Amino acid sequence: MNDDIPGYESPGCAYCPSTVRACRKGEGQERGPAFCPSKVDPDGIAAAWEINRDPFTMRVAQTAAVVESEGYCKWTRVEEICQFAKKMGFRKVGIAMCISFVDLAQVFSAILESHGLEVTSVACKNGGVPKENIGVKDEEKIRPGSFEPMCNPISQAELLNRAGCELNVIMGLCVGHDSLFIRNSQGLVTTLVTKDRVLAHNAVGALHLADTYFSRVWGPHKPEKLPKKPARRSRS
Repeated sequence: MNDDIPGYESPGCAYCPSTVRACRKGEGQERGPAFCPSKVDPDGIAAAWEINRDPFTMRVAQTAAVVESEGYCKWTRVEEICQFAKKMGFRKVGIAMCISFVDLAQVFSAILESHGLEVTSVACKNGGVPKENIGVKDEEKIRPGSFEPMCNPISQAELLNRAGCELNVIMGLCVGHDSLFIRNSQGLVTTLVTKDRVLAHNAVGALHLADTYFSRVWGPHKPEKLPKKPARRSRS
């Protein structure tokens, strides 16, 4: 691979060949492709390490690494969340769920409590605020002509903040709503369920089947085959 190709100004890890993945052996500078973060933005990597020096951040990183190691290919994500919370010494866990996940959240809440954790749970439709309050027109609703409450992720975050939750778990929040929740949560956030109503909440299925059953995911500029490296980026 030619590492002298000019024009890469941001990392392109998604295009790293499976035969390289040099970062796994600490060889990014030597063997990484031209768009490897170790070559494109080493200063960014260094800046991130300065953030890692924060004691709480370092503790989270260490605990996550231990959970990864102990539960590797053995623990479900539910078990990983329970173990992470306990190893961090957290006492209060929040659940921010889509209202359609209330039944599953009940099971998850009971599991967390069985591990000695206190749980606060808030559904997305809390407050019953009509969508009109955020400027949604009647014809833009799922069911025009009827009352539809907005998803209220900022309220979910605020209620869990007020409850003192140290770790908040997302269960099926919509795209964008999850973003607002994460942005406003004071506690750490992890995801148990990523909503995908079409694929039974197995969102990665659209990627596995992107060239067959779900070819509709492609935009108008679909390449004939996946590129081995991103297009060169010119300086603006």
